[in-house]
Amino acid sequence: MSAQNVLFDAPGPKARRNIRIGNVLGVLLIAALLWTAVSGLADKGQFDAAKWTPFLEWRTWEFFLLPGLLSTLKAAAVAVVTSVVFGLLFGIGRLSSFKPVSWVCGIVVEFFRAVPVLLMMVFFYQFLSKNTSVEPAQVPFVAVVIALTLYNGSVIAELVRSGVYGLPKGQREAGLAIGLTPGQSLRSIEMPQALVAMLPALLSQFVVILKDSALGTFIGYTELLDYARRLAAGEGNILPALLITAAIFIALNWLLTFAAGRLSRRLGARAGKVLKIEETLEPEGVTPVPATAPAKGAAN
Repeated sequence: MSAQNVLFDAPGPKARRNIRIGNVLGVLLIAALLWTAVSGLADKGQFDAAKWTPFLEWRTWEFFLLPGLLSTLKAAAVAVVTSVVFGLLFGIGRLSSFKPVSWVCGIVVEFFRAVPVLLMMVFFYQFLSKNTSVEPAQVPFVAVVIALTLYNGSVIAELVRSGVYGLPKGQREAGLAIGLTPGQSLRSIEMPQALVAMLPALLSQFVVILKDSALGTFIGYTELLDYARRLAAGEGNILPALLITAAIFIALNWLLTFAAGRLSRRLGARAGKVLKIEETLEPEGVTPVPATAPAKGAAN
């Protein structure tokens, strides 16, 4: 009996027919909703060629979309680096055997994981504007990077902690057996393996950083969404501008997700190949002894 049959009963002919009917009705309902939305937009002239032709002109990309894309990528790139550093430091801190350090890191990580990113952006924007000497033009960028770092760095810290806890206990025991301290075992043996295991999830978190950078438009950071809104204000094509912006974000996120999937499959294949080699490789010059062989000196 397969595991699938153990978990639940296979649907019979009547159940399969009902499932097919439900799927067909669902597709028809979604198609009807899409048709209603598209028809309403067409009646209001949202699909007129005049609203879409600006995106075929180089000046639109030169002065609006490309500068906005570069601003988005700049904020996301800086936030990725700072989030990884933050996540590694506080992830290792949560794994520390020194309880006060572990408690403090745990409180920091849990707090910033619970606070919405937009709320942190608004807070740091107000704080930096009124209490620091940061140039006013750079305040939105700094606020966006800090907020993205604190939230996503806390998530990465949890990835580090769960990655280390997911390793077999024999890894640390082996390190202690050869004379390493728990801290040395964590840094030299456990962390490298945990980082490889969490790499696909880490790349997925980079996708979140890229998407959340668009929230900077609410505090005046001139990223891709803000440039699109400026373009729409001049051309009167807010819906096409938002759709083009969404398509750009989808393309970027798809590329990152595709890279994460490829990396995950490659790491999985490499790990499987190593395990296969270890299972089939016999130590040179050693003849395996059958498990039933009598011990030396045993009575006949």
